[in-house]
Amino acid sequence: MFKHEKILFHPVRIEKPNPQYAVLLQEQLGGANGELKAAMQYLSQSFRIKDPEIKDLFQDIAAEELSHMEMVSAAINMLNGHDVDYEGVTAGEIETHVLTGLNPGLINSSGYSWTADYVSVTGDLCADLLSNIASEQRAKVVYEYLYRQINDKYVRETIDFLLNREEAHNAMFRAAFNKVQNTGSNRDFGTTKAAKMYFSLSEPSPEDNPFKKSDFSHPSFKD
Repeated sequence: MFKHEKILFHPVRIEKPNPQYAVLLQEQLGGANGELKAAMQYLSQSFRIKDPEIKDLFQDIAAEELSHMEMVSAAINMLNGHDVDYEGVTAGEIETHVLTGLNPGLINSSGYSWTADYVSVTGDLCADLLSNIASEQRAKVVYEYLYRQINDKYVRETIDFLLNREEAHNAMFRAAFNKVQNTGSNRDFGTTKAAKMYFSLSEPSPEDNPFKKSDFSHPSFKD
């Protein structure tokens, strides 16, 4: 069961409408690395998890991602302004002006619809956690790109908050992976000598290349 509280997870405001930037921000609503993708991925993965602590972690983060989706939608709505006018955007996402009345849609910045193909679920906890760590890292990168392309101080505050929450989720997933890293696919495979061999097929290669150490004993691999 989900309960919606009528307050944003973090305040959202803007200095002035900017429909061109609203197009860019659509990427984090309906894009491959956006908030809806994250929420659906973590929730879907959680259904099969047996560890109660990690199950709760996945579902808690999924719920927070839905709140991030609400924040992004609020920002897009403000940035679009209050008048339908296709000339307000010079390129890209025109659909909101002819189909949704400026309502933020489940589309990316190029106007393509969100798809469940973005969601990765394997049923193997190690694989899913690594996928989630990568997802959070990619989301951080997108938010960093978005931050650099707007001077609106309030929009930047929102993006900065969301970027930091992605980092928090990244750290949580890494901690969960440390707890289960010797289970599942990490336990069943990758344990023979072949798992520690490196084939140097790019020559000439740096003499101190740590990856050439077949036993991976180079200091670079130490904690």
